[in-house]
Amino acid sequence: MTADPRLTPIAEYFATRGWQPLPFQAETWAAYLAGQSGLIQVPTGSGKTYAAVMGPMAELIPNPTAGLYLLYITPLRALSRDIEQAIKAPIEAMGWAVTVESRTGDTSSSQKARQIKQMPHILITTPESLAVMLSYQDSAKRFGALQAVILDEWHELISSKRGTQVELCLAFLRSLRPQLRTWAISATLGNLQEAAQTAVGLGTEPVIIRANLKRDTVIKSIRPESVDTFPWAGHLGLRMFETLVEALDIDKSTLIFTNTRNQAERWYQALSFALPEQADKLALHHGSIDVNQREAIEAGVKNGAIKWVVCTSSLDLGVDFQPVERVVQIGSAKNLARLLQRAGRSAHVPEGTSEVFFLPTNALELLEISAFRRGLATGDMETRHPQPKPYDVLVQHLVTLACGDGFEPQAILASLRQTVAYDDLTDEEYQWVLEFIEQGGQCLQAYPRYKKVVREDGRYRISDTKLARLHRMGIGTITSNTPVRIVYTNRREIGTVEESFVSRLKKGDVFFFAGRQLEYFQMKDMVLYVKGTTRKSTVTPTWGGGQLAISDTLSHHLRREVERVRLGLGRKREQRGRGGLLRRRTLTLIKKLSVLCLS
Repeated sequence: MTADPRLTPIAEYFATRGWQPLPFQAETWAAYLAGQSGLIQVPTGSGKTYAAVMGPMAELIPNPTAGLYLLYITPLRALSRDIEQAIKAPIEAMGWAVTVESRTGDTSSSQKARQIKQMPHILITTPESLAVMLSYQDSAKRFGALQAVILDEWHELISSKRGTQVELCLAFLRSLRPQLRTWAISATLGNLQEAAQTAVGLGTEPVIIRANLKRDTVIKSIRPESVDTFPWAGHLGLRMFETLVEALDIDKSTLIFTNTRNQAERWYQALSFALPEQADKLALHHGSIDVNQREAIEAGVKNGAIKWVVCTSSLDLGVDFQPVERVVQIGSAKNLARLLQRAGRSAHVPEGTSEVFFLPTNALELLEISAFRRGLATGDMETRHPQPKPYDVLVQHLVTLACGDGFEPQAILASLRQTVAYDDLTDEEYQWVLEFIEQGGQCLQAYPRYKKVVREDGRYRISDTKLARLHRMGIGTITSNTPVRIVYTNRREIGTVEESFVSRLKKGDVFFFAGRQLEYFQMKDMVLYVKGTTRKSTVTPTWGGGQLAISDTLSHHLRREVERVRLGLGRKREQRGRGGLLRRRTLTLIKKLSVLCLS
């Protein structure tokens, strides 16, 4: 490992911890120091972060000059805190003169303003926050020392418009820094070559690094007493909460994953009712709860004070909870990769064995349990493909650049064609986009507010500083209803809900949120003021876009399960009443399969 003298400080730090670098880590460091870009795919909890970071760190330590050297992009704000702590640990232990900071939606305005003027050596951020930084002037100077970009949890970004947004931002950064190195990190991807090429951009041959680390996932089923009385639809699964409580141990650190925030709120309420004497060991975690409360919960899990956390995807990526011994999945995860990610929160060490308790919420999900098992046994994994040139993301990106230093259209077109998403963008399509942001296109050209940019000396720039401010507030590709802040009458923040939920409430109504019973007191300036109350209510907020779609890979295995049991049962004589026949046959399938895969 120490053949390259630049890696000596890294070797010294690993020695102080009693660690030996894993082969895939040493391979990644050598590839980075050789000037290469690529993708790292190893199981969750195997040391991917240090594999990606320590190469740049080795290059930075001898000469930590001012300016941003490494940009670390993560899809979730919750991950940034853990990543920052993980990177700071060796820096503080060894006294390296390297600065590390985060910049997300949770970062204070004063710190963001300071960062625009003086960047740290390593910055951890999200796709949206990176785009906002590009919308300020002097981007060329701000990113002038940048040497590397790390894309964490790349499988979560690549197939979405957020992934396209990242592609566009990286294409612009590469136009400023042609030698920029890019490393993507993933635990679960079926199309590695395409994913790696998308991350590093066209014209660069990516290195793909994998490890021979085996990480087993054991799926245990919490089955209903009778399949006959089990519901055929629904996703809450609350009728099984007593069964879940009996199956778990309150002294075992457990993450209880749900698929929606509303479902998380309802399950936390049910568990609190079932275990009132253990209330201090239970917690609720999702993205709409205030950041300070989320951080306190994460700290409680790590120090062992909190044992059970009902959570959503806010905790299924990257957060390192080594005390966690068990994971529960309420309802189907609908995706093999998602289940593996959530399972990886338990036994979060190299070659550990993850234990998942699968609690079905309806009869058809009994089939999905078997499909999950067979899919994992065969090593199948979902493929994620980049979006094919979405115009809306491109329009937003060009206006973002116009808000900053402006852009020269032909130079930007050349950089766009170096992305996988826009490699076949035609001159006519690009001209249409330019006319849209400059004139509003043929339909909107009569409205001044749609004339966002003007051309000056061959460069497109934003036409009005007010438009620039409005644009920064709307940067991003995640759509949702208008958020309403929930605040106690003493001004203490609790979290946010959507305006559509608040519109159904009136003064004095009680609802359950963030583990509390809250009474509607006053709505003012998009802030809902509430008071704590002892009055009980089962009303919980709802959020749009929460239902998950089953993946193609899982549906393939699900169809095979149905066919396998159907053939085992043999052909039956056609009966009258096809609807009743279908229900009887499906029930027979499920009963048969429950005997095969749930016992």
